[in-house]
Amino acid sequence: MADTLENINPKLYKKIDDRQVTADDENEDIVDEFDSREIFDLIRNINDPEHPLTLEELNIVEQSLIEVDNEKNKINVQFTPTIPHCSMVTLIGLSICTQLLRALPARFKINVQIKPGTHSSESAVNKQLADKERIAAALENGYLVEVINQCVFIK
Repeated sequence: MADTLENINPKLYKKIDDRQVTADDENEDIVDEFDSREIFDLIRNINDPEHPLTLEELNIVEQSLIEVDNEKNKINVQFTPTIPHCSMVTLIGLSICTQLLRALPARFKINVQIKPGTHSSESAVNKQLADKERIAAALENGYLVEVINQCVFIK
């Protein structure tokens, strides 16, 4: 966590309503494919590393920027940093990756990227987030895992 805030007064956005549970959701005989809303629900409450706010409240993650392909077992998530020079952008991406890796079946290939044109180091960070070996190495760093766990911990 940074000692000084880069974005002192971030713009806040309204949270969307929780998904309503239907009878079909409770029926174990129905195969329920993953959709963008379900993925959004998994990451919307991740805490921002710099503010006591969620990624949804800061509009860093949006359901419209999530693509799910159940047939090809692929999930693509784009996120938008609050400022173009955010130094926490890699940590945010790692937190999203970690939450999805922990919550989803191993069959899924997860791709997390910065939304094009929203960050000054977009290509370098996207390259890091696409490198599964780098992600695995980051998740072996005890301090980094502790910080990520604080971000993904749901209150």
